Amino acid sequence: MEKRVYNFSPGPAMLPLPALEEARRNLLALPGAGCSVLEISHRSKTFTEIIEQAEANLRKLLAIPDHYRVLFFQGGAQMQFAMVPLNYLRGSGKAADYILTGTWSKKAIQEAKTQGEVRVAFDGQSENYSRAPEAGELDLNPDAAYVYIASNETIQGVQFPVEPEVGDVPLMCDASSDILCRPTPVEKYGILYACAQKNLGPAGVTVVIIRDDLIERAPDDLPSMLSYKTFAEGKSLLNTPPTFAIYVVKLVTDWLLDEIGGLEKMQEINRRKAAMLCDLIDASGGFYEVHAQPGSRSLMNVAFRLADATLEDPFLKQAEARDLAALQGHRSVGGCRASIYNAMPVEGVEALCEFMQEFQDSHRG
Repeated sequence: MEKRVYNFSPGPAMLPLPALEEARRNLLALPGAGCSVLEISHRSKTFTEIIEQAEANLRKLLAIPDHYRVLFFQGGAQMQFAMVPLNYLRGSGKAADYILTGTWSKKAIQEAKTQGEVRVAFDGQSENYSRAPEAGELDLNPDAAYVYIASNETIQGVQFPVEPEVGDVPLMCDASSDILCRPTPVEKYGILYACAQKNLGPAGVTVVIIRDDLIERAPDDLPSMLSYKTFAEGKSLLNTPPTFAIYVVKLVTDWLLDEIGGLEKMQEINRRKAAMLCDLIDASGGFYEVHAQPGSRSLMNVAFRLADATLEDPFLKQAEARDLAALQGHRSVGGCRASIYNAMPVEGVEALCEFMQEFQDSHRG
């Protein structure tokens, strides 16, 4: 078998090895089905059991209340950028409040403006999107259509430490890059959604957790594939869903439940990994610099730079040679980034820290 590297890609990202191994074992024929999950009908009993178990796992992990639905969409997070305002801003007669903390919330704002009025309740641009806002900094409208956040900005490495308090206004959240990294109080959200390719599974499916009353409030004049109400009525099966991706979501959530032991345990591991890496950077005397400010640093994405930018290219090349892959920063900002999602083992972060210390030692006079 081809040697596996430590893959620090921001997405599609590493998947848990036990989930990959089970998918490989059953790829040709699922037990009891006689054919591959890639071949079974989405209307079959076999797939019904798969999607129901994936939902049950998510409900258990996140303690999802009974008055929320779990839906499986295609289209990625960027489709949700449009669906949220299409369903809840267009024609509402209200403005929506967006909290701008980085690239992905900015893109969501651009999409929302095609459907109605947007207020920016906080803009972190003056500090180069290096932190989440304090409660007193939010200029929220109590009559807003909704409040929108990206709980974790992958490019800047900024994560909300806690949910903002928004009163009775529905809180809509793009949790694509930090869902399942820690316990989450779902009841604080109107909609919590995540594309799969960070912590949930492979690219191709997006999980949407939505409160029942918001489903009922969705307008009736939308295309069926863009309506939360119609999609909920169809139980995520309006058209053929991404069956294999949903199957892997089931396997990944099985792993979180059975091998990790739930989200409290996963959070402990994630805190250990992030602290290990950030502590090394903070102790480097300025050789490395974390982009995000303390208190807003992500458990999932550590964006950093080398103070001497001319060293970044050799740093990345030498890291690749050490089987530490995909550490380059996003093309829009450059620098470096280590994405240390749930599936990244502690050993991978230890290997990265060892390399970074050696690289620093060899380039300091």
